[in-house]
Amino acid sequence: MAKDTLKRSKRLITPALVFHTDIVVKKAGGLYVEGEDGKRYMDFTSGLATANVGHCPPEVIEAASAQMRKFIHSGCIFHYDSEVELAERLAGITPGSIEMFFFSNSGSEAVEGAIKLARHSTNRQGIIAFTGGFHGRTLGAVSLTTSAARYRRRYHPLLPSVFHSPYPYCYRCPMGQNVNTCSTDCFNYLERILKYQITPEEVACMVIEPVLGEGGYIAPPFEFMKRLKGLCKREGILLVADEVQTGFGRTGRWFASEHFDLKPDIITMAKGIASGFPLSAFGASKKIMSKWPPGAHGTTFGGNPVACAAACATIDKIKKENLLQNAVTIGAHAVSRLKEMQKKSSRIGDVRGLGLMIGVEFVKKDGQPDREGLIKVMRKCLAKGLVIVECGVDKNVARLMPPLTITRTEMDRALDILEEAVV
Repeated sequence: MAKDTLKRSKRLITPALVFHTDIVVKKAGGLYVEGEDGKRYMDFTSGLATANVGHCPPEVIEAASAQMRKFIHSGCIFHYDSEVELAERLAGITPGSIEMFFFSNSGSEAVEGAIKLARHSTNRQGIIAFTGGFHGRTLGAVSLTTSAARYRRRYHPLLPSVFHSPYPYCYRCPMGQNVNTCSTDCFNYLERILKYQITPEEVACMVIEPVLGEGGYIAPPFEFMKRLKGLCKREGILLVADEVQTGFGRTGRWFASEHFDLKPDIITMAKGIASGFPLSAFGASKKIMSKWPPGAHGTTFGGNPVACAAACATIDKIKKENLLQNAVTIGAHAVSRLKEMQKKSSRIGDVRGLGLMIGVEFVKKDGQPDREGLIKVMRKCLAKGLVIVECGVDKNVARLMPPLTITRTEMDRALDILEEAVV
């Protein structure tokens, strides 16, 4: 049956859509996915950082089922409680003065809405994003995305008045500096953009991932984020935190912005918000949102009642089971073990991460990115029942993003498989 499904898929599904494995899923639960071949896999991708509380959590299924028995769709014709309840929950966990929300379906949509809101509310047009960031693939979002040039190939011209400044990737400094002596040169580059390319009073917003996702699982220095926050406040530029991948406990906090005392003016979220139901959101203060007149933005499927009910149950489960702390504890244990692996193997150039958003960078003997080596490691892991995927512009960083419910025993089992594949 699996071979038949793959054959039909290749005939009917566009080749533009990349699947990371040839596994045909029969069922899934928690950390585990079972294939049609009967083999059980540890899913260290969480459906690309989406099944943050595990696959098919019973509480989420029940909440979604209960909502489905009432009604499934509104299309902005009727008001309903699950959407309002979710907004109330989000207002209680988002950083800063985020008070009002717009719900949509995907991370790209949330980013599109955020930059529309920023431009409209400030009456400015300029947008500054950061090299290596991934913000989506729709036309506006991909104009900000630079985690790989292939995402932008053959789509030019893109959105105008978008500028890019280097993200502080200290292991491979874009400014050629040493992490021990660097004076945050990448921030100085940002200041030069405002001096030579666009004046601050023309910039609507700066959009940044508090921890770089697709671009390599990279956390910036605290000092960089502090200066960025100060610059935006001083110049009246809205700071947009793209928390699509980092949100809902992935880094051990509700949102990664909290690690840097960052209080964004606008925040985007998706992926882990509803345990796999299509849902995203962006939020801002009432002051900013109120500058948007009725009809300035809209949606048909955004804020679907069933997805909103699932999101409420997801947030409740994270709170009830103290999964933020579990992400911190298990994540720290994993990083410690990975650093021990690094001492034993020159193939691991860097280990980095916050909570359960962990990157392992593979390198060749000369320190250059080793994409081929990582591919071999991932294949060995897959054969042993561990699914991991890569990231980074050179696709040489293994990203470990298991569900927040993972136990220490499960983490150790997975790391044993990875260590065997590396060594």
